Amino acid sequence: MIHRRTLLTATVSALMLSAAPVTLWAETPADTLIQAWTIDDIISLDPAEIFEFTASEIAGNTYETLIGYDPKNVADIFGKVAESWEISEDGKTISFKVKEGRSFASGNPITAEDVVFSLTRAVKLDKSPAFILTQFGFTPETVDDLIVQTGDYSFDFKMDKPYAPTLVLYCLTATVAMVVDKKLVMEHEVNGDFGYEWLKVNYAGSGPFTIREWRANEVVVMERNENYAGDKPAMARAIYRHIPETATQRLLLQQGDIDIARNLAAEDIAALKQDPNVTLEAGVKGSIYYMGLNQKNEFLSKPQVRQAMKYLVDYQTIADTIMAGKVEVHQAFLPKGFLGAVNDTPFSLNVEKAKELLAEAGVPEGFTVTMDTRNTPEITAMGQAIQQTMAMAGIKLELIPGDGGQTLTKYRARNHDIYIGRWGPDYQDPHTNADTFARNPDNSDDAASKPLAWRNAWDIPEMTAKADAAVLEADADKRAQMYVELQKESMETSPFVIMFQEIEVLGERNNVKGFVMGPSFNDNSFAKVTK
Repeated sequence: MIHRRTLLTATVSALMLSAAPVTLWAETPADTLIQAWTIDDIISLDPAEIFEFTASEIAGNTYETLIGYDPKNVADIFGKVAESWEISEDGKTISFKVKEGRSFASGNPITAEDVVFSLTRAVKLDKSPAFILTQFGFTPETVDDLIVQTGDYSFDFKMDKPYAPTLVLYCLTATVAMVVDKKLVMEHEVNGDFGYEWLKVNYAGSGPFTIREWRANEVVVMERNENYAGDKPAMARAIYRHIPETATQRLLLQQGDIDIARNLAAEDIAALKQDPNVTLEAGVKGSIYYMGLNQKNEFLSKPQVRQAMKYLVDYQTIADTIMAGKVEVHQAFLPKGFLGAVNDTPFSLNVEKAKELLAEAGVPEGFTVTMDTRNTPEITAMGQAIQQTMAMAGIKLELIPGDGGQTLTKYRARNHDIYIGRWGPDYQDPHTNADTFARNPDNSDDAASKPLAWRNAWDIPEMTAKADAAVLEADADKRAQMYVELQKESMETSPFVIMFQEIEVLGERNNVKGFVMGPSFNDNSFAKVTK
């Protein structure tokens, strides 16, 4: 729970809140992990609403899900809050048992009532990530009859169809399925909001850390959860400082004022390789960088224009220079490593091919559109590079920079022309990305489900039906082939210019040990960090 009136000691406060690259001491406190990161994408701390990279990582270290997996071997699925589960003969009901004798950070016991409340609450609030649960047939009106408590430590999860069991279990590892403390949350309910306004900025979980404070675009402070059921973290507190300048992050790291730098640019990585006090860690993520082309725009809605733009990005040069060491060229919506992932890269900078396609579209002289870019150094540089190559074919891009919250809010409202996005899988099943890049069950402005295809107004009933069929295919090989076909169709027709798969690189002081880099950001863990 956040206690806004309680302050840290003056020296620790000075260290964590100062944004200037001033040397305060030779090293950070032994019991405190301090990370520099660009955290302006945090919109909410409520697991029912969290859908951004930074908040997902925070939630992964402060809440617990029903189901978990080994981040180094995602096929190893196990219970976290759940003790066990059984699947009915018809494949439409999963009966869960909840571990007994465990508590939230508040001291309240974790029971099946809390789990049922958390899942039904997410469906009823119907925020952006709710589709991860509602895809199994739940609606705000019916969910109380489908996710049902059957005992103090047991409940049933009743679905409308016999979905692939691994799909369901992986969905229950997502942030939207994190378990919240019903008693504490409902103490703060206002006008039937299920405690939403309170939980946006507060905490009600059971993970290794608690969230003590979030100051937008400034700092997030977490403290060790003394009621955590697992091994207690060695760190008494963990702090994120909002440091948008990558060079400043590097300087703070070299001075010893932070323990970990999270947003290192290519030149920073090169410089730190020569620093004997710093270690660089790298790990392939499931995140992909892409451009979304809004189909409400008269030019971008032309199929030939969409394809032309895929030939107007200098993928390899951007990967080798602006993003050196931090991405690899990847052009399909499923990341490498997922069932059915396509690793072909058919597009490269080809201005003549793009001009031919623009002529076919009836715009041989090009046109002018805007592109929203998050104002981080790398995204800004990437946008400028794309702006230059688009201009070679007559397409004039007007870049509109903004912070993470501004650009995301505009994008989610379908008010953009082009948006440079970074998308990470919500769970380790191929449907996680097919569901957002290749599925759009309702293209109306007031649709309940708002995946990326919806955000870009791409109306695809036939592709949606194919994606729906893939989640019911029991044969893994056949299912993989279905996703291969979906990706190839998307590459040829979609309004997504998919460019890169992310390689996360962080710099850490040599005394920092135990940071786990997982395939998704909510898998990144510092619960076992020592110094």
